[in-house]
Amino acid sequence: MVHVPVMLAECLEYLAIRPAGVYVDATCGLGGHTGAIARRLETGFVVACDRDAESLEMARANTADCADRIRFRHSTFSGLRETLTSAGVEKADGLLADLGVSRYQLTEAGRGFSLMADGELDMRMDRSQGDTAADIVNFTAEKALADLIYELGEERRSRRISRAIVRARPITTTRHLAKVIEQAAPRTGRLHPATQTFMALRIAVNREREELAALLKLLPELVGSGGRVVILTFMSLEDREVKVAFRELQRRGAAKVLTKHVVAPAPTEVAENPPSRSAKLRALEMY
Repeated sequence: MVHVPVMLAECLEYLAIRPAGVYVDATCGLGGHTGAIARRLETGFVVACDRDAESLEMARANTADCADRIRFRHSTFSGLRETLTSAGVEKADGLLADLGVSRYQLTEAGRGFSLMADGELDMRMDRSQGDTAADIVNFTAEKALADLIYELGEERRSRRISRAIVRARPITTTRHLAKVIEQAAPRTGRLHPATQTFMALRIAVNREREELAALLKLLPELVGSGGRVVILTFMSLEDREVKVAFRELQRRGAAKVLTKHVVAPAPTEVAENPPSRSAKLRALEMY
């Protein structure tokens, strides 16, 4: 599958790649950023991590030309300290985390992320662990479900949607869920009315907020002095968390924020790769 890494030039610029450095791609995905970093290295290497084992296998194929400079690891953010230790790394010279969902996950119906293709309501990035989206949809109390949709999806019509979901149970496929939501909360703009609910479910299933919090807390343990941290976000909730954490690290004298203002993709990139339009980049240098 063809993969276009978001804001690649900006990520490489802020990482300031050293040929002998050790770098962590905390969200390897299909290997776009990983391969670009590895091809700039000589004696250094990339520890390429992802919680999605299927994506890692595709990343291996996509980076075969520079495989000698990559060490692939199946890992969550919260497990990165142990993961780096297993790769023989005490602290890295740079870390990149692209928090977007990969095109493969969104377009592969069987993964259950897409509301445009019918598939099992799964949404787990690691299909060997945890509850599925179907478990949340079918067994969460109505008020708790409404709160989840409102807080994680920033969906104002959450109570109406939650009520409709509870009445339509059991719901086991993506198309069924999308139809229930569309009937309860008809389209008012360009976005499909189920978009924010699907996003909320994905975040909940994969404990994305908890994992991001773990990553931000671990940064001083993962990246050495002079090392760079680059994080790409696609949702306002995540961007706020990254901004606050970076400012706190700077306030404590542990790091310097390199991006006074958030960096957005160039208009040419958005035109060529529309999914990049909501990307926001923030960078940090550790002390």
